[in-house]
Amino acid sequence: MSKFSKFMKANKTVKENELHAVTKSLCDENGKPLQWEFRHISAKESDAIRDECMREIPVAGKFGAYRQKLDASKYIHKLIAASVVSPDLYDTELQDSYGVCTPEELLYAMVDDPGEYNDLAAFVQKLNGFDVSFDDKVEEAKN
Repeated sequence: MSKFSKFMKANKTVKENELHAVTKSLCDENGKPLQWEFRHISAKESDAIRDECMREIPVAGKFGAYRQKLDASKYIHKLIAASVVSPDLYDTELQDSYGVCTPEELLYAMVDDPGEYNDLAAFVQKLNGFDVSFDDKVEEAKN
C-alpha cells in the first residue's frame, strides 16, 4: 500500500451539481420559480477565465510600462456563465429569444433584476469555494 493512498483520486469527493432558483420572473405553470442547475468549476477552468479577464493598464509616471489588472466584474459574469448547466446559455434558440449573442449577455437578459443578479453571483461564488475571506482564514488559523 502506498504512503499516499489517502490522496489517490479514488478517495477524492465528487462535488455534485446544485439546483438554485435564480429569478422570480421565470416560473413554472404553478408560479414556482424555475430551478437552474449549477456545477463546480475547477481551479484550472477558473484560471483560464481569470486570464480572459485580465487587462493591461498603464503605470503612472512610467512611459510604456503596463501592469495587469483583473476585471473582477467580467470574471464574475464569466464564472457564473461557466457554472450554469441548465438552462444551456450557449443555446442559440434561447439566445435568439432574448436577442443576445453570448452566455453573459443572456444571463443579464434572463436575470435583469440587479438584486437577483447579485444573489446569483453570491451563490455561484459560494458554490465554487469563494465563501470564506482571507481574513476569516487567518482568524481560523490563529485559533
